[in-house]
Formats: sequence, structure tokens, C-alpha cells
Amino acid sequence: MQQEYFVDVILPIPIEKQFTYRISEREYGFIRPGMRIAVPFGKSRIYTALACKLHQNAPEIYEAKEIHQILDEAPIVTEKQLQLWFWIASYYMCAPGEVFRAAVPGALLIESETIVLRNEEFSASETTLKDDEWLIYEALQHQPILKVTEISAILDKKNVLPVLKRLLEKDVIRVKEEIHEQYRPKLVRFVRVAPAYDSEEALRELLDTLGRAQKQKEVLMGLFSISASTKKPVKLKELQEKTGASAAVIKTLLDKKILEDYHIRTDRVEYSGNPVNETRELNEFQAKALSEIKEHFESGDVTLLYGITSSGKTEIYVKLIEEVLARGKQVLYLLPEIALTSQLIHRLQNYFGEQVSVYHSKYSNNERVEVWNNLLRNSPKTRIVLGARSSVFLPFSDLGLVIVDEEHEASFKQFDPAPRYHARDVAVVLAHMYGARVLLGSATPSVESSYNAKTGKYGLVGLTRRYGNVLLPEMELVDIKDKRKKKRMKGHFSDRLMEEIRDSLAEDEQVILFQNRRGYAPVMECNTCGHSPQCPSCDVSLTYHQTRKQLRCHYCGYHIALPLSCMACGSSELETKGFGTEQVEEELRSLFPDARTGRMDSDTTRGKYGYEKIITAFEQQEIDILVGTQMLTKGLDFRNVSLVGIMNADSLLNYPDFRAFERSFQLILQVAGRAGRTEKRGRVIIQTYNPYHQILQQASMNKYGDMFTDQLNDRKQFCYPPFYRLIKISLRHKNYNTVQEGSVWYAGALQNYFGAAGWKKEYILGPESPSVGRIRNHYIKDILIKIPQGQNLRAVKEGILRIHKSFGAIATYRSVRVAFDVDTY
Repeated sequence: MQQEYFVDVILPIPIEKQFTYRISEREYGFIRPGMRIAVPFGKSRIYTALACKLHQNAPEIYEAKEIHQILDEAPIVTEKQLQLWFWIASYYMCAPGEVFRAAVPGALLIESETIVLRNEEFSASETTLKDDEWLIYEALQHQPILKVTEISAILDKKNVLPVLKRLLEKDVIRVKEEIHEQYRPKLVRFVRVAPAYDSEEALRELLDTLGRAQKQKEVLMGLFSISASTKKPVKLKELQEKTGASAAVIKTLLDKKILEDYHIRTDRVEYSGNPVNETRELNEFQAKALSEIKEHFESGDVTLLYGITSSGKTEIYVKLIEEVLARGKQVLYLLPEIALTSQLIHRLQNYFGEQVSVYHSKYSNNERVEVWNNLLRNSPKTRIVLGARSSVFLPFSDLGLVIVDEEHEASFKQFDPAPRYHARDVAVVLAHMYGARVLLGSATPSVESSYNAKTGKYGLVGLTRRYGNVLLPEMELVDIKDKRKKKRMKGHFSDRLMEEIRDSLAEDEQVILFQNRRGYAPVMECNTCGHSPQCPSCDVSLTYHQTRKQLRCHYCGYHIALPLSCMACGSSELETKGFGTEQVEEELRSLFPDARTGRMDSDTTRGKYGYEKIITAFEQQEIDILVGTQMLTKGLDFRNVSLVGIMNADSLLNYPDFRAFERSFQLILQVAGRAGRTEKRGRVIIQTYNPYHQILQQASMNKYGDMFTDQLNDRKQFCYPPFYRLIKISLRHKNYNTVQEGSVWYAGALQNYFGAAGWKKEYILGPESPSVGRIRNHYIKDILIKIPQGQNLRAVKEGILRIHKSFGAIATYRSVRVAFDVDTY
């Protein structure tokens, strides 16, 4: 009996199981787990799948198809990566394919596109074709291949499949699936003198013949001088810039075969800096903290560094990185915000040169592929990987240390789409797989991490002195309710804040103003009838953006031009309510016309270098006052900022979330930490309608311990983390009644299942609509499960998945989308 060979693959789609495909004996000997394979799936789609397991057992339920082609010569995903991805899929209750899609740079996920070709054998009369069919037939006479997207453009309609079906039946066209590799290596064009002119004599003759062609002669002389000074190949672009020659002159020299061009493949992300500097000497407090961290690393895997703002945590990280590199191991340095990487890249490159690689979503697909490939090759360029949360998916070979800076940040949590993972928690699991150590750093650690340190699960090291013994900023709470009564407000600025801004500007110091809402105003309202424009697809009012003269939805991107009159009653009395960063910036310009203002929010930092431009301009003191959202709070180091103003602290507190108070405390202290980072003591003005609020009082006095104790007591009383685990189940559907009935059934089934196991009713909350109950025309219902301590988490998840399967089997609810969010905070 002939032997049969099969491979199990992970497809980049949300299906639970792996699929089995038939392969030949030769392919069986060549394929290894971690290689990409193009496979047919469904009626006509081809996907990039990942080889997972090779065996000789035919699937029992379906006939195994043959693979389309093998895409790699060696695995692009390591064994440990696969292990981590399966753990993520299991822990965060999603499909391995969803992890695969999120982990791999898009350019490595080759896509199939349907290609339409002319059938050369078509001989019937063209008169048999309808108008739309004839248009495609005509187009194929001029162009032998068309993509479906191009046909849509020709016919000016989205659904072109019926037309293509008719053409196939009439034998006019042929259709095939074609694979496109999206990654393109970057090729740089270089020039050199043609070999025919290598000898001195030939060169002298050439220069004589170019006697009249002065510009061509200048280009040649320029080429000699650049290559003599740099001793490196000369880029075509560099030659143009240095000699000021036009492309036409160089083209003439290339055509005459005097010069020849060639291409060299280069990395897109390159280090072009100064020689590497010596790392700084640590002060006594930093040195003590470093030795304590090392002690904890000997007995445990994870240590929490509680270091107040500007205490010099980065210098401790640098010393640890030095030691890990000396042992020949790699370092992963995780940051919550892309804005932080631009400042930190320069600091780390000053110490470690080209050993630093950067990986985050603002980099292009091709740049991310290069970092991925460099890590696979264990290149010296990737000894240190600096990146945002997706960096945990990279193919490390010998990880020695993971640093999670600002570990309390909510940005480490992925909310949509799946996998809904928390990078800090995944980093701990990743490090454990490599036997590496994890250092969590923060000035305001999350309650969960502090609790883990308190109970001895993590080591704890404190750093409570600012670098250079600089004093913590002086914080002042300003009661804006009282200021409004006394008419001491100008727009959204109290007289106290304006006075401090004036003083700072007079002394050539910089100011940061924090307002946690972008746009000009969150609501536009008619004073006559009270109508406020709403998004047609989401249950939110449209935000007014003055710079674009638009009303925009921040959930789905819907936007309309600014209406001049009320859409409901036609009145022209429209007024904005609330305020965002745009409005603060506008008021600043009228109050301080001589000051140079800047704004940093997701509207102004859209491009790849958006963050870098603003941060650099502020560092070089080209901006006096910087207005921004949360981006400003995260570990940025500005030496000349003496004042920080928080425009409205209440907007942080009044949020429907059990972590609202903890987050408010963290945000206030983090943004306050941007002030007074040198000798002079900084000042922080916090504007609020409720200056006696407990959290604001604790933040203004920097009492982290009090906040932690209060929050811990509240969490224990109301059954929240770290005492209880949370799983949120979100159900979405376009029909409100369907999602309402489905969510009631789901919650009832959970109550019955876990009630039989002795759970209290209050452990399963909902179904409830979230604060925004409809997004992109889908109604949402949430069910929250609180899992008490001592419960087996795996058994709980198995129970939920059992109910989920029963739910999916009910025909009415089959179209309801269900998402699981484990540890939803």
C-alpha cells in the first residue's frame, strides 16, 4: 500500500481547528513547521497558511486537498513562537489563525487575487455580448490580464461577479488565482565609472574628450572626490545632490557607457549616528536599585521597579541591557506608545549604535519584514528590539531580558480585533519560555502588579529620589466652579493657570497643557431646538473639528461638512459644548499671541514621523506651549518644561470603568512628571470642579500607597481584579432584537451552568449595553463574568465555550458575532 503524506496548517482566519492538506513524499521531506504554504480554501480562495505538523494520517471527515505551493525555503516562524501563539489563542479564547494574522507583518501574508484572462479560442460573434460584457471583452483586447478590482472600475459597480459568470459560460474569459508576494526588498541605485576607463590613460583621454561637456566633466570629478573621501560605493542620489547635476546629465553619461549603474539591497531602517558613547555613571540610589534588581533576578523571573518620575529608570535599564548583551543574549524593550520610541531610539543608539532595531505599526510593512528577517538570521542589528505591544510576536532566538516600561499603561492591551491580549502579561510568558528575566518599570504601577509584588509573586525595588535630587513638582488644585462664579475664567483658563503660563514664558521656559479629548468640541448643539448631530452608524454625537471644518465620528470615521444651520429646525444658532485640544490651542493663540503653540494628538501625528517632528520641535524649543492628549503623559523627557496644566481633571474621573480612579491618578502623576526635570522645581496646575475629590487630593500629594490601599479595598468589596478574574463576552448584530434576545439566552445559560457549580448570581453581570451601544450599525450587548479566586480558569473557559457552541447551533443566533475578552482591563 502506497504511503500518503499530510501537513496540518494554520490558516489566517478565525477558525478553531487546523486544516490538513495532502503533500508528496518529496514535499514531506522538505517542509518544516514554521514554513509558509499557499493552500486552496473554500471555493476559490488561496491563503498563506503556516505549516504546523507533518504526519501520515488522512483526515476522516473531509477529503484532503493538495497544497498550491511552498513559499519558503526555511521556516519564518520559530518553534517557540508557535508555542507562544498557541498559548495566546488558548488563554485569550481566540483562534490560532487570528494570532497568526496579528503576529506576522502583512507583507508576509501573501494574498490571492482573481485574475481574468482573455480566452484566445473564443470565436463566436461579439454581437452576442451584452453592453457590460462587451466592455470587459474590449478592455481585454488592449490588456491581456485584468484584476477583479480593475473590472469593477471599468463597469463602475461593486458586484461584477454575475457579469464574469456570464462571460465564463459564454467561454469569453478564463479565470485563475494568482499569488502576489507583497514584500519588496529596498534596492539602492549606485554608480561607478565603467571598467573600460579603469586605466589612467583611458581616463585622461575621456576627460579630454569631455572638454566641452562641462557639466558631464563636473559629474565625473564629483564622483572621484566622493569615492576618495568616503571610500565607499557612491549612491546615484548622493552624486546628484553633491554635484547639483540634473538626472538628464547623468543619464547621458550612462547612455554613453562612461558610467554604469548597479543596485545593492539595503535595510530600510539604518543607524547613521555618531560613535557609541560610554553609558552614564549611576548615582548611589540608582546603583542600589540596580543591585537589588539583580538579587531579585537570581531568585525570581519578574521584578517591579517602582521609580518616581525622572528618577533615572532608563539609565538602570541601560546598565542591565549592557550586561545582557555582554552575555550574547537579546533584549526586548516594550513601550506603550509609539511617541516614546523616537526619543528613546536616539538615547539607546548613543549607547549601543546599530544593535538597536525598532518595530511598531507606524513602520511600513516592508520595514517590519526586514526586522523580522534580521531576527531570524540573528543579525547583530537586532540585539535590542525596541517596540510597541506587537513586538512580543517576533522570532527571538536567545532572549535574555524583557523590559516593560510604563507597565501600567492601558495601551499595552489590545481591544479589537482578536487576539485581545495584554502585552505585559504575554511578555512574562514569552520570557519564561526563554528562561529570560522581566523588569516592569513605572512611577505609578498598576494595582495588579503592585499586588503581585506585595504578595511576593514579583520582586519589588523602589527608587524614590529624582535624578540629581531634583524636587517633585509642586501641585495645586484650582476650583474652576469657584473661579467661574467670581468671573475669573477666560474661556477654559483660570486666572491662576494664565498667571503661571505668563511667568513661565517670561523666563523662556516651556509649558505643557493636557486635555484628554481631541477635536474642537465633542458636541455641537442647536440653541433653538436642542438637536445635536449624531453619527448615523454609531450611538455617539459627532465631534467638531475646526481645522477641517468637519463633524467627525471617532468610532467609524464618518464625517460631514460643518452645517451652517440646524439640520432639524433650520436655526442658525449652533453652539459647541465641551472642549478638546483644538479649542485649547485656539484660546491659547488669542490669550498669548506671541507664544508659539503646538498640538500633539492622533490628528496631528498621522504620518510615520508625525510624533518625531512634534517632539523634536518641542525639544529644540521651537514650540513654547504644547497642548496634547494622553500621548504627552508617557515617559517623555523635556528638560525645559517648568509648568504643566491639566485643563479638566473631572473628565478623567467620571468614566464608567472600575479602573477610572486608578487611571486618573496615574495620568495626573505621569503628566505632572513632565515638569521640572532639571534643577528648578516644576509646577502643576490641576483645574477641577471638585478639588476635594479623594483621588485628586492623593495625586496632588503623590500618595501612591494611599491610592493603592483604597483601590484594593474597593476591589475586594466589589469583586474585581486582582481578587477576581474578568471575562467579558460581547455580542454584536445589526438587528437590536436579535442581539437582545441572544444575549439574554447567553447570560441565562451561563447563570444556569455556573449556578449549578455553586456560583453566586452577582458573578455574572448583564447583558448590558456599553456606554456606546451601537458602533458601525452593530448593536452591542456585554456580559461580564467575575471568576473568584481558587476557580480553575481553564475549566471556566471550557464551560463558556460549551455554551458558545450551543448558542451557535441555534439558527436565529447564528449571525450574532461573539467576542471574548479575557482580563478585560
